[in-house]
Amino acid sequence: MTDKDEDIFLQEMRDVKRIKLDDKVALQKDKPSEQALAKRREAAAQRARRDTNFLSAEHIDPVKPLDILAFKRDGVQHGVYKNLRLGKYRIDARLDLHRMTVDQARGALYQFVRDCMAHDIRCALITHGKGEGRDTPALLKSCVANWLPQFDDVLAFHSAQKHHGASGATYVLLKKSEQKRQENWEKHSRRK
Repeated sequence: MTDKDEDIFLQEMRDVKRIKLDDKVALQKDKPSEQALAKRREAAAQRARRDTNFLSAEHIDPVKPLDILAFKRDGVQHGVYKNLRLGKYRIDARLDLHRMTVDQARGALYQFVRDCMAHDIRCALITHGKGEGRDTPALLKSCVANWLPQFDDVLAFHSAQKHHGASGATYVLLKKSEQKRQENWEKHSRRK
């Protein structure tokens, strides 16, 4: 830079004033008032009362890690149940309960069955593990065995075939939705 350039620069900058910076202070967040906390607690209590999940984690009949789970409602045809047991139905949805607490598994299973029904899923696979070597062996497996019959929409279930997880997983057969039942009726009535 030449002396002439520096003079021009200083002449142009003569009216410029330094900007004063405010001191920066770490602000504390306001703590919620007792009234706000009370409202939050009441809202949480209302949500808990509205919980429609009817599955209970109390009084779970234990099963052994290698036990085969088997359940069939009256009216389920023998051939349908046999095909489920043999893993011949296409699995349209899967739920993995590994590493979940009993309460987490309770919520996940309840929502899973509701979602399956909402999406017309007929056959699902629930992986719960065997729980071998745990303090409480087969805890989630026992819960699944006790919870599934509580759903009216569950027609049958059976421990899976080896390639799907054997006794660490369970096939679940669900009811047809009204819409699917109607479509099936219309499809078969046209043949006649």
